[in-house]
Amino acid sequence: MRFHVRLFSRFTCAVALTAVGIVVAGPASAQQGYPSKPIEVIVASSAGGILDTIGRIAARGIERLGQPAVVKNLPGGGGTIGTAAVARAQPDGYTVGAIATSHVINPSIYANLQYDTLKDFVNLTQMVELTNVLVVHPSVPANNLEEFIALAKAKPGELTFGSAGVGQSNHMSGELLQQEAKIKLVHVPYKGSAQALTDLVGGSISSMFVDALSAEPFIKSGKLKLIAATGLKPSPAYPDYPTLNDSGLPGFNGNTWLGVVAPAGVSPEIVKKLHEAIQAEFNEPSVKERLNKQGVIPVASSPEDFDKFVRSEIARWKTVTKAADIKSN
Repeated sequence: MRFHVRLFSRFTCAVALTAVGIVVAGPASAQQGYPSKPIEVIVASSAGGILDTIGRIAARGIERLGQPAVVKNLPGGGGTIGTAAVARAQPDGYTVGAIATSHVINPSIYANLQYDTLKDFVNLTQMVELTNVLVVHPSVPANNLEEFIALAKAKPGELTFGSAGVGQSNHMSGELLQQEAKIKLVHVPYKGSAQALTDLVGGSISSMFVDALSAEPFIKSGKLKLIAATGLKPSPAYPDYPTLNDSGLPGFNGNTWLGVVAPAGVSPEIVKKLHEAIQAEFNEPSVKERLNKQGVIPVASSPEDFDKFVRSEIARWKTVTKAADIKSN
């Protein structure tokens, strides 16, 4: 899945305007003339990942405002490095951040975050929801959730599950599964989901939660077995995938999401402009169709709804991390 943001011609124009000394005076004028220069989109992950890909769709939406959107990748620290840079930026609407589910998990596992997740950001929009799946190596003698739980209970502490790292969303899904199903698995953290998935296909670990898009080729080829999907209802892209919710764990929701935030203090007028531009892009029929085919569900929620969602997600995952006694170094 590739999305490209056209930057150069408009960036050249913006530089030219700056060179001849066009200056906007005063906060009120700044808001009326917003945007008058390129807007930086900080992506709290490496280039080429799902957050980067979806973040570039948001950047393309921001360009509807008439200025370039310059994407800057700042990975590391479970998303905290990029997010901290957004929190430190001037609240003038010229810096926004693309964040993932780890944004609401981090407050529960990091003792010394460089920012306050609730106070230091304006929550602009939830961009999308991602369908995840629980998959196992073919050598695991389980073909559905009931059999997997029974096997884990018969062999407590013998089955392993990989993740993108401590506190990442697929780690949390594994912890939630253990708590809800009352089983004991062994967590094997990696530096990213891709490495974990490679080891799962190779048989080094027993299972993992991973996005359906990445898992689908291995499921079709028989290199992995599908146990269940994590959403509360089947994904439009994978309607035949049973869910954990319907397979014995009612209420289980391990789907992940991606969103956009800005530094606290950005004016309501600018928040409105940014949200409407991003929302318009995700509501484009061609964009929605392309995303849905790959198990990515466009949301483009309002700032108010996204703020409520973030607060509820912080509370939800705090319960899981506390029960699992998870802390990050």
